[in-house]
Amino acid sequence: MKSLDVYLHNDPTGHLTQDGHGQIFFKYAEPWLSNIHAVPLSASLPLREQAYPYKECNGFFEGVLPEQYNRGLIAKILGISPHNDFSLLEKIGGECAGAVTFIPTGEKLRSHSHQYRLLTDGELVKIIEELPQRPLLAGMEEVRLSLAGAQDKIAVKIENNNIYLPLGNSPSTHILKPDHPRYKGLIYNEDFCMKLAKGIGLPTAKTETKDAQGHSYLLIERYDRINNNGVLERIHQEDFCQALNIPSMYKYQNEGGPSIKQCFALIKEISSAPAVDFQQLLKTVIYNFVIGNNDAHGKNFSFLRHKNRITLTPAYDIVSTSYYPGLSKKMAMKIGGEYDSARVRMHHFEKMAGEIGMGKSFVHKFISGTVNDVLKKINGVEKRSPAAEEVSKHIEENAKRIMSAYKLDK
Repeated sequence: MKSLDVYLHNDPTGHLTQDGHGQIFFKYAEPWLSNIHAVPLSASLPLREQAYPYKECNGFFEGVLPEQYNRGLIAKILGISPHNDFSLLEKIGGECAGAVTFIPTGEKLRSHSHQYRLLTDGELVKIIEELPQRPLLAGMEEVRLSLAGAQDKIAVKIENNNIYLPLGNSPSTHILKPDHPRYKGLIYNEDFCMKLAKGIGLPTAKTETKDAQGHSYLLIERYDRINNNGVLERIHQEDFCQALNIPSMYKYQNEGGPSIKQCFALIKEISSAPAVDFQQLLKTVIYNFVIGNNDAHGKNFSFLRHKNRITLTPAYDIVSTSYYPGLSKKMAMKIGGEYDSARVRMHHFEKMAGEIGMGKSFVHKFISGTVNDVLKKINGVEKRSPAAEEVSKHIEENAKRIMSAYKLDK
């Protein structure tokens, strides 16, 4: 029998256990259940005395880990099975999304004496070059980073314009993404789409493009970290797949992932500000459609759990995927029963409005407002590269096409 202590912030909340047959269980610790301030790790894991079998908890715990090719490569580097969530969390679950940390039972959580390694430009370049072969720096001494998703990235701490690598369970401040070797300019695409989203009034994670000796990368400031009088603290979060206990491999709706209807129902169920979050999600869905972000799946929407409040996180991972001819035009979630973004018309949005319990006129107003805002703001958004210029033109054409097809007023 093997066990990991699962911490939320600095509090031991429970134990993730793997028995001799490889079966995984999660059980909240008795002291945590007795704590009047106790909160669940996820909407899918309400507080209870009995243990959660794997099928009831894998959506949350597996959702902390990297996905697809990177998951398999990390497992190979570490000499473990890519299907063994327990062993992966044991090896790399020190600094994760949100406020969870995994520590082998019997070891102490390093809650105050956080340690970091300063990276020179040369060391950063070496890490960027090595990431495709060593995702999340797996196997590097004292590095225990885990981030969901399939794209190459690392968690870092930025302080006084210096970049530090977190060691053990030390918290980070930013996510660093190198440019994609296949989809050139992807980081400039994301940076532009995020800044445009902010320009039209959507809460977004802060992004900035940088360069190290000819290697371009994107820095995303973590909204799930906060500097409290010089002490870096975590804020807990869970994505929609985790909240619904849906494993990452099923994140697309046609494979069992969340639908738009389920996402809005989840807001009604658990949000502390459902009216505000409802409008934010609706605007994000429409914005993703306008810019051609067909990859807006259930893991790209999350809740923050902070000070007894549950609210939508700022938008993140927003990219115009339709800019790349080789990527699928099939949307991650259907709009009014339609997957093909090119075939979506106003009547599909009207059907979606009915599904989420919202009036047609309200959705009309949001679509018109979002398209007009994009066209008004797009030329004022900084474009840091030729790729960003091309993405801007692509989005502008999309927005004008929608305005014409939907007969929207300027």
